[in-house]
Amino acid sequence: MELLRAFLDVLFPPLCHLCKEPVPEAGPLHLCESCLGAMTPIDSPLCPVCGVPHGTEGGIDHLCGSCLLARPPFDGARGALLYEGPIRELIHRHKYGRKVHLRRPLALLAIGQLTPFVSSVAPDVMVPVPLHRSRLRERGFNQAVLMGAVLAREWRLPLLRDTLRRVRPTVAQVTLSASERHSNVRGAFAVASPERIAGRRVLLLDDVSTTGSTLAECARVLKGAGAAAVFAATVALAPRDR
Repeated sequence: MELLRAFLDVLFPPLCHLCKEPVPEAGPLHLCESCLGAMTPIDSPLCPVCGVPHGTEGGIDHLCGSCLLARPPFDGARGALLYEGPIRELIHRHKYGRKVHLRRPLALLAIGQLTPFVSSVAPDVMVPVPLHRSRLRERGFNQAVLMGAVLAREWRLPLLRDTLRRVRPTVAQVTLSASERHSNVRGAFAVASPERIAGRRVLLLDDVSTTGSTLAECARVLKGAGAAAVFAATVALAPRDR
């Protein structure tokens, strides 16, 4: 079977998910070197709380201005890549283009970058950011749940799909200002089964963090329901003024 697969790859090399160029040695990602090279991994120095990278190339991690003024409810958050260029396109194709097979390369990109962070915070369970039932009907799937299934296997964590629920619909965050985003998600989430997270360290999962408002509100609700600590992981983090 392996020989047959290798032979077929020579005759019909896999195509890059983004640019559709042949990738003779695609591996599990199926992304070409050019598209991968245009993605920006998030590394130190960064804010140890919200994970926003600082503008300098060297130096140690230190709190950003926002976290110095008001610490968010989560105990730490990290994004794997800056939300721009090819990774933005890959996420959009997955979420809005309904290309559900892209959950795997997105999850693998997160695994490659975020595994040290996840290991260091030692979560007990993983909780995906939920969609409201109206949005779920419209889209047909929750992208965080699909990626979470891949990540939960890799990080050996129980995936609690229905513990956190979105109890009222909200306007798409992308259309709002930073202050409006906080108001938009306030009171939008509830915990259905508090006993599943009580006293446990929770890893909150989503595809993208822009201002961090959604993650913060989810963390506030999870801690209010008894979670001992809440950390957040996203595939991408939107660039911010630094």
